[in-house]
Amino acid sequence: MNQLKLFIELTRLKKPIGYLLLFWPCAWGLTIAYDFTNNLNIYFFYLFLFFLGSVLMRSAGCIVNDILDRKFDKKVFRTKKRPIASGKVSVNLGLLYAAILCLLAFCVLINFNYFTIFLALASMPLAFTYPLMKRFTYWPQLFLGVTFNYGLILGWTSINNEINYIALIFYLGAIFWTLGYDTIYGFQDIKDDEIIGLKSTSIKFKETPYVFIYTSYSIFFLSLIIIGYLSKLNIFYYMILLMIFLQLFFKQIKKLNIKDPKSCLKSFKHNNFLGIFILSGLLIGKF
Repeated sequence: MNQLKLFIELTRLKKPIGYLLLFWPCAWGLTIAYDFTNNLNIYFFYLFLFFLGSVLMRSAGCIVNDILDRKFDKKVFRTKKRPIASGKVSVNLGLLYAAILCLLAFCVLINFNYFTIFLALASMPLAFTYPLMKRFTYWPQLFLGVTFNYGLILGWTSINNEINYIALIFYLGAIFWTLGYDTIYGFQDIKDDEIIGLKSTSIKFKETPYVFIYTSYSIFFLSLIIIGYLSKLNIFYYMILLMIFLQLFFKQIKKLNIKDPKSCLKSFKHNNFLGIFILSGLLIGKF
C-alpha cells in the first residue's frame, strides 16, 4: 500500500489538472475533425482512447521530469518532498514505472491509423526533453506548449489521416494558451527558480507579466474565432466564446495576483474549465 501511495504521488494521479490539460487539445482536434452524421460510437471510443493516453503519458512524463529535476526539486520548497527528490523512490524504479506506462500508452496508440501512430511516436523526444529546457532557455513554456498541444494534431489526423491549415491554426493558438497558463503556474516558484538558476517565461517577463499573459491568451482567443469561421460553426459557438472571453479575461486574469502562489494556482486551474467550455462550444457549433 505504501508503494501504491508513492506511485500515485509520483504520477500526480490525485492532481487531474495535468492530464486534463493534455486531454483537452486531443478532444478539440477530434471534435473539429469529426463528421457527426457518422456513427457516434467511433467518436466516443476515440475520445476515451485519447483520455486514457493522456493519463498514461502525463504520468510517465511526471516520472521522467522528476528524475531529471531531482537535484533541483530538493532545493524548491514546493517540490522537495516529491518521491524521487526525497529518496523514497529510486531512479531505477522510476524508470521502470515510466517504461511500463509508455508501453501501455503504445497499446492505446495502435488503435489509430498509421499516420497518427507515426506522428505520436515522432513527438516522444519532445515529451521527454521538455524538463531540460528550463536549464538553457527562458522559453521552456513554449516547448511545453508544442508538446502538450500535440494531441490536437493527433485528434485531427485520427479522423482525416492528414494535416491541413485548420488543424495548424488551432494548434498554434493552443500553444499560446499553454504559454499563458504555464507562465501563471511558474510564478509559484519564481523566487526559488531564480536562486538555483532555472529559467522560465515567468522570470523573463516578471516586469511585465500581465502584458505577456494577456497577449498569449488574446492570440489563443483569436485563433478560436478563426477556427469557428473556417469550420463554419453556428452562432451558438460564438455565444459560448463570449462566455469564455468573460471567464478568461475578467474572472481568471483580472483576479490574478502573481505575488500570491495560491492565486496563481487557482488561476492556473481555471484553464480546466476553459477546456470544457471550448469542447462544448465545438460540439454545439457543429450541430
